[in-house]
Amino acid sequence: MSNTEFIYTYVQHSDEHELCQLEMRSFFGKDSFTNVLKSTIEIDPSRSPFMKERLEVLYESDSWTGLLDEVKNFIVDEFTFKVVCLNTMAIHSTVKIDHPERRKLEREIGLCITGNPELIDPEIVFGFLTYDNKWHFGKYVESESIWFQHQNKPHSYSTSLNTRVARAVANIAAPNPTGVKVIDPCCGIGTVLVEALSMGIDIVGRDINPLIIEPVKENFAYFNLVGDVQAGPIAEIEGYYDVAIIDMPYNIFSKTTPEAQYEILIHGRRIAKKVIIVSIETIDQVIEEIGFKIIDRCVAKKGLFVRQVLVCE
Repeated sequence: MSNTEFIYTYVQHSDEHELCQLEMRSFFGKDSFTNVLKSTIEIDPSRSPFMKERLEVLYESDSWTGLLDEVKNFIVDEFTFKVVCLNTMAIHSTVKIDHPERRKLEREIGLCITGNPELIDPEIVFGFLTYDNKWHFGKYVESESIWFQHQNKPHSYSTSLNTRVARAVANIAAPNPTGVKVIDPCCGIGTVLVEALSMGIDIVGRDINPLIIEPVKENFAYFNLVGDVQAGPIAEIEGYYDVAIIDMPYNIFSKTTPEAQYEILIHGRRIAKKVIIVSIETIDQVIEEIGFKIIDRCVAKKGLFVRQVLVCE
């Protein structure tokens, strides 16, 4: 965290709004009811399946002319650059700026910068936007939809978490992954594992079905990821982890008894101090019985499936 401010813009389907907010709270300690959030916390926008872009604010002003005056002092001789306007959509209560006007504003502010403009392949991109009655200018980073690339993998289940939800769940589990050990003890085909590993999260996987291990490894190899996944029930896990991610797979493929749910969760309590539980059933009572407290939650939808995402400590 620093004194530098970052502005993040978001795009999400209405079905994903609660999940997006829970991810926001995990990253920033707060959420936004709009499609923009300002924070002093720096997050790579490509980590989130909902972030569209990030602006590292260098200058801000109450007016456009005031912002131009600020940027006139900006020198970037060492880099080629271009400038983009972020107001390609309505941002909170600020209406979208039409394409011709955006191009006009981009030219005006670009001419104020001392440097070498390059529109095709610049070494650095700057951005600006009007939001909350202020104009902001700074370093621009566009999100890369890595989760979308992971939709095409050798092995998948139709009832698995989709890659957007899996990526958000991994972020909710380890928003700041430095030094954090994570386990997915019911990993299935490895959808969460792929998303977590692609973000550098220290995660291991396990599944009771030994036939799933090789397909999971093939999914890793397909994306040039290296990860540890082993066969065995959650009851046999030794060691202790900072976080466990438990997607209750048995809820979908068979009728799960309360006793079976209890056993899975009691071992989750044993192996980790924090557990992210994904379930299509309301299991609050079971969670409370094993000594966990639900500190945050949301609903995530995938087609006809409605899942609850619960953050427990």
